[in-house]
Amino acid sequence: MLPASPANILAGSRILAQVVAKVSGGLVAAVALAGLTLPVAAEELKYDVRIDAPGPLRELLEQNLDLVRFRGNARMDREQLQRLVRVAPEQVKTLVSTDGYYSPVVSARLERKGENDTPTVQISVQPGEPVRVGEIDLVLQGFAPVPGLAADKQFDTQALKAGWTLKKGMVFRQVDWEQAKRGLLRQVVQTRYPRAQLTESLATVDPENHLAALRVVLDSGPELRFGELRIEGLKRYPPAIVSNLNQIHPGDYYSEAALQSYQSRLQDTGYFSSVEVSADTSAILNEQLDAAGATPAQNAGSAMAPLPLLVRVTENKRKNVSAGLGFSTNTGNRASLTYDDLSVFGLRMKSALTLETKKQTARSDFYFPTTADDYNDSVGASFERSDISGEVTSVASVAGKRAWGTPLLERSLTLELLTETKTVDGLPSTTSKSLPLTYGVTWRKLDNLLFPTKGYALNAQLGGALLPILTDEAFVRGYARAVWYRPLGVSTNLILRGELGALASRDKNGVPAVYLFRAGGDQSVRGYAYQELGVHEGDAITGGRYLATASAEFQYWFKPSYGAAVFYDAGNAGDTFSALHPKSGYGVGGRWKSPVGPINVDVAYGHAVKKYRLHFSLGFTF
Repeated sequence: MLPASPANILAGSRILAQVVAKVSGGLVAAVALAGLTLPVAAEELKYDVRIDAPGPLRELLEQNLDLVRFRGNARMDREQLQRLVRVAPEQVKTLVSTDGYYSPVVSARLERKGENDTPTVQISVQPGEPVRVGEIDLVLQGFAPVPGLAADKQFDTQALKAGWTLKKGMVFRQVDWEQAKRGLLRQVVQTRYPRAQLTESLATVDPENHLAALRVVLDSGPELRFGELRIEGLKRYPPAIVSNLNQIHPGDYYSEAALQSYQSRLQDTGYFSSVEVSADTSAILNEQLDAAGATPAQNAGSAMAPLPLLVRVTENKRKNVSAGLGFSTNTGNRASLTYDDLSVFGLRMKSALTLETKKQTARSDFYFPTTADDYNDSVGASFERSDISGEVTSVASVAGKRAWGTPLLERSLTLELLTETKTVDGLPSTTSKSLPLTYGVTWRKLDNLLFPTKGYALNAQLGGALLPILTDEAFVRGYARAVWYRPLGVSTNLILRGELGALASRDKNGVPAVYLFRAGGDQSVRGYAYQELGVHEGDAITGGRYLATASAEFQYWFKPSYGAAVFYDAGNAGDTFSALHPKSGYGVGGRWKSPVGPINVDVAYGHAVKKYRLHFSLGFTF
């Protein structure tokens, strides 16, 4: 065993400047040529460097060796080059030691065949056997059991030790050593013990036996809990907007995950331009100063006064107006105007006027602050007129909605009163009213909510108007839509999509058209116009009782943000199951991962109509 010296001990702050440490996936080159200065040369000296070493080590040396870094420097001359060649073996040994090789055989020589030939520096590295992790002495100080707390609620020190990532027998690499220490500390400071620190970290390397003995001492510091909620920055909006979203209770253990979750929920409300959620350590400054005078043994595992939960917010401006122009391959040209007011009788109002070629919509919704039980309630009114495939409908509605859950599992309950006037080419106009109640649920299990490549999303709705109250025709309606993502390789993936719908009623004519089913369009069956597939009535196409569509798409990403796709869609809507004879569409498309989500541009051929159609859409997720 070699004595503890700068050549064989790598530990925390004891790592000397001669050691090159891999930190956070990068290399910090700390090997410097002491006293080396490069005077300005009369003419730049050109030379080549050839490194004979195993692949990972060759890459390490090419990125950090001074001979490579100074190549092309205008101040390089023959004398400086020879000096770099002389010191190269020691620098190589220091560099490869960070990758676990402490007994390499290294040679460096300068070759030049002729006076006018470019000199070449030939470096040969035989790394030998790597140093592996031997004994691990992991000492946890503090972490005293809390009296009266159930065993399953105590801090699990055994799990903490088991989570140590640099295991016995692994190659001792500096990057793994640093990551293991950071990972150990991170597990502690993010829960219960935010003042924990590594009081000792030592790696003693024995090059002869190719072993590294590790010792790490982690001191827990005092245990911290959350206290009462404190809010700063509110001027226009009620405190309930902040307090109702708080799921952290006084006495709960400190948790960074809980702070981040609370901050994210507040940011999503739209009331604030910035949100900062933290534990107010300044509130216990005096106690911290007193604790600083105590010994580590006195501080270890001790509890401190609860930390107030501090929320600092910067409010968004109350009113906002915006306008926009656009185009949809489903509904044509579009102009929109929106007006938002964050405080109308204590409610948040969102209103919009959208004028499209085939559809015109005006709506206004009022959102209540999220309740302490995590419910999001809203009420709203809307008017929509559409002229699609020969069917003209005008619908006025008033609705109340309660939503709750998380992005992984969302649920909602909606009660809507609507009246509808429908005109079909060649037939008299009809008017109907209905008071349906609908329950909806959405499941998401995706690797990325914005750019998914693996997992699924499923939305299901069940509802209807069963009571003869403000309802012309009782009905029950069910609908489900699913999309499934599966990667087939590094640059390829498969997307499967489908939807089913069914409606039961004695007479379809009394059911509002918005509750019937049609197919076709950008996110339905491509190759057909928007809602072109349905039931033929006179010269128009109307909704049916049943719906079934399916789609398969193969994507290839030739660049991280750009890809291409081929797809096949099929489906139909009708009043009977036999009428659901599928109409198919197929084609190719381009994909772009834009900042707002995946943008799809497709050219599809509708087999039943014998036409090509351009489709533009933004993602498939819901």
